Amino acid sequence: MNKNSIAKLSPLRNFSVSEVTDEHASILSAMAEKSRLDAVLMTAMASSGHPGGSLSSMDIYTMLLACANLTPDNRDEMEHDRMVTSHGHTSPGVYGALAEWGFMEREHVIPNFRRAGSPYQGHVEREVPGVDWGTGNLGQGLSAGVGFAIADKVCGRKSRVFVAMGDGEQPKGQIAEARRVAVKENLSSVTALIDYNHIQISGSIESVMPVNISAIWAADGWEVLECDGHDYKALYRALKEAVASPKPAVILCHTIMGKGVSFMEGTHEYHGKAPSGDLLVKAVAELGGDPAEIEIFRELRRKELPRGREVKRVAPEIDTGVPIIYTASDKKDNRGAFGAALADVAEKNFGVSGRTPIVAFDCDLAPSVKTDIFLKKIPSRFIQLGIQEHCAATLAGAASTAGIVAVWADFGVFGVDEAYNQQRLNDINGAQIKTVLTHVGLDVGEDGVTHQCIDYVGLLRNCFGWKVVVPADPNQTDRATRWMLSEPSNVCLAVGRGVLPVLLKEDGTPFFDENYVYKYGQLDLLKAGGDATILSMGHTAVSAYAAAGLLAAKGIKVQVLHSSSPLGMSGDEFLSRVGKNPLVTCEDHHADTGLGAVAALILARAGISVKLKNLGVTRYAESGASNEVIARMGFSAAGIAAAVESLL
Repeated sequence: MNKNSIAKLSPLRNFSVSEVTDEHASILSAMAEKSRLDAVLMTAMASSGHPGGSLSSMDIYTMLLACANLTPDNRDEMEHDRMVTSHGHTSPGVYGALAEWGFMEREHVIPNFRRAGSPYQGHVEREVPGVDWGTGNLGQGLSAGVGFAIADKVCGRKSRVFVAMGDGEQPKGQIAEARRVAVKENLSSVTALIDYNHIQISGSIESVMPVNISAIWAADGWEVLECDGHDYKALYRALKEAVASPKPAVILCHTIMGKGVSFMEGTHEYHGKAPSGDLLVKAVAELGGDPAEIEIFRELRRKELPRGREVKRVAPEIDTGVPIIYTASDKKDNRGAFGAALADVAEKNFGVSGRTPIVAFDCDLAPSVKTDIFLKKIPSRFIQLGIQEHCAATLAGAASTAGIVAVWADFGVFGVDEAYNQQRLNDINGAQIKTVLTHVGLDVGEDGVTHQCIDYVGLLRNCFGWKVVVPADPNQTDRATRWMLSEPSNVCLAVGRGVLPVLLKEDGTPFFDENYVYKYGQLDLLKAGGDATILSMGHTAVSAYAAAGLLAAKGIKVQVLHSSSPLGMSGDEFLSRVGKNPLVTCEDHHADTGLGAVAALILARAGISVKLKNLGVTRYAESGASNEVIARMGFSAAGIAAAVESLL
């Protein structure tokens, strides 16, 4: 659309006028028609995609881009209205609307949709200018929108959040979780718009899974509005009423699947199928396009790939404070050391101009995960989400990209095992969430098998950007927490439940003393020795050190190493320290997917053969005192010493 036409729509920005005029509606309709054409052409170029929902949602996207404070000029600034597309498969609709509003060139997006190496992927991603959150797994968009709204509120921004959704995803439980959080936190800046076309991939929404959409949103306390989703005057009135509501509002936008193309309208056939041949020509003609463009764009698809937006992570501006030093007389668990460090750093930065706000999110576990210390000191920055882990993971992940340090502490089985898909999308989106897992491993003790999180390293190892930190004692936990809070990436800090002794040097002073600085990936040399090496992770460092003492009594001198960052461990440093001596790895984690697996892979890739034994969790364990359960699994001090002797 030309600049003069867009300029005529400027009164709609920020809902500055009371009504949409006939001229406004005419311009918007023409823009949507062009965007529908582009969406159909995109799917045709790729021979795949989702045209049906893209066409039914197009008027919603066009109207939002007319009204929201989201423009090509402010799209990368922290303060702007955000538009989250929960039904990310309608990416052709999003891309078409964004191109029409000048976020990118249509000649770039149409021929390169779903082309390998192109930023214009099959589901919306942040590499596309104007897209703030990559989606695709249905049901997560509202959680992301709520996370953005919380970050805006904490930072004192007046931005709004608009979440476009499909009607087929409404049965998903995570949406209900996010609805409740939005109402509890009084997030009137959030407006959801549902593309209510009554059709999903398997047929009508009524036949697939009946849901009284209006009733469930109203029951959770939302303002519920309805309108014709293709009538710009009605859409504007509903949006204007929604943003003025003192409550979060949802608009049920009644639409027609495949709007604008006769053979697509009202059918699920083109939910996920691109038109081709004569039907493609027919669709282009019905949308006012020139069929000659089909071949022009096919030729452009062979040309150089376009570049997407570079999404930059911004390091938090915080003072990490002075570390707490724990001595031999202190009785402390690692989770307690985390809680104390978090509260100390947060309090030091609270209210200081220019500092990044630190926000703690909780799922009804504050006393157990030790964020209750934070709550007592800075209650205004503590967000209670209830037992709603799926929403929590997405919400905190999105919030972490919007100018806050988002810390979510939970039991390991909930924070990663239960919310793995959400944490995977945090990785894809380049978020900066700080996920703190407590009660990991067999150290969870009497809670038993259902609460033994023994796979968190392996799960996050499947991703490509997560950093995992498993500290050895309270002192290292303190330093790792301070490092984590200042780190611009997704970090998982994993700690057990039990009280741990402070690791000491031979002179009786703390190993991780006031001079120790946490460095991700670095190995800790706890004890020198040349007969064999014990490589530990987390609290097993204590048992490994004790095992070295047992072996020393027999004249066997072993080197004890500790890796607090199994996914960041330097291969060169590891190989130089281990050499070709026998190696025993020990971890309170699945023996085949954690530290031992990483070590074995480094050795294999280097072509080095050593005697190796991986100690860890090899089956679902019993419920009982953690030291007893660990002993039965074979990685107590005695078990580690026996493993070394078996290799020698």
